[in-house]
Amino acid sequence: MRKSHPIRRVVLATAATVSGVVLLLSLKPSSDPASASAAGAAPSAAAAGQESPQGGTGAAGATTVDGDATQTQYGVVQVRLTVANGKITQAQAIQAPKGGTSDQKTALSVPTLNKETVAAQSANIDSVSGATYTSTGYKQSLQSALDKMKEAAASSSSGSSSSSGSAQAQAKTVTGQVAQTQYGPVQVRITVSGGKITKAEAVQAPSGGTSDQKTALSVPKLNQEAVAAQSANIDSVSGATYTSTGYKQSLQSALDQAGG
Repeated sequence: MRKSHPIRRVVLATAATVSGVVLLLSLKPSSDPASASAAGAAPSAAAAGQESPQGGTGAAGATTVDGDATQTQYGVVQVRLTVANGKITQAQAIQAPKGGTSDQKTALSVPTLNKETVAAQSANIDSVSGATYTSTGYKQSLQSALDKMKEAAASSSSGSSSSSGSAQAQAKTVTGQVAQTQYGPVQVRITVSGGKITKAEAVQAPSGGTSDQKTALSVPKLNQEAVAAQSANIDSVSGATYTSTGYKQSLQSALDQAGG
């Protein structure tokens, strides 16, 4: 019998070892389950970070503005706005009436009011039927948030502009306090330039039923008289006494804020 050469035995043993390693590697999964899971989660997390509650994507540089808390018969209402590039991209009620039937009314009205705010880009939105107090409080808080937004924008604009030495005063808007009347709230906003009223408008006025007709009749006349008189000493419109009285009260408060 021939004896195996020692070198041949070493070569055969090495070949067997390599074959075993190759076989083990072929049975191992092609990727690590933990690594694959982490890789798959990354895009989802990124997408979630871009999603906005209004269904769009969050704009870079967006800021939030909280309106004043408004006390209603059924609880406090407070609105928060998200603003980007001078436009409202999201509205939400961070406080709203709750408990008992208020839960149902809040759930019914707030989503609608939020959507209308983004669509209108103002507080000139319709009240939700069946939730009048919540709607009124929402609009009041919304208006205060809009006022703060405009003040911040005006302040930023004046701070970034260079002084030209011009004697002409910069126009500014002032919103009077809400005047509650028998038929609904009235609120007046005036634009003042050079110490004079250049524009007057009602941002809130009675609506619904015959109030629509009375508001359409009286408000344009009251606006014109406010600019003409440069004061709240204006005549009431016949047939719209309550609206006229509320208008003058809110106008006077706006004038007080503007410095007379």
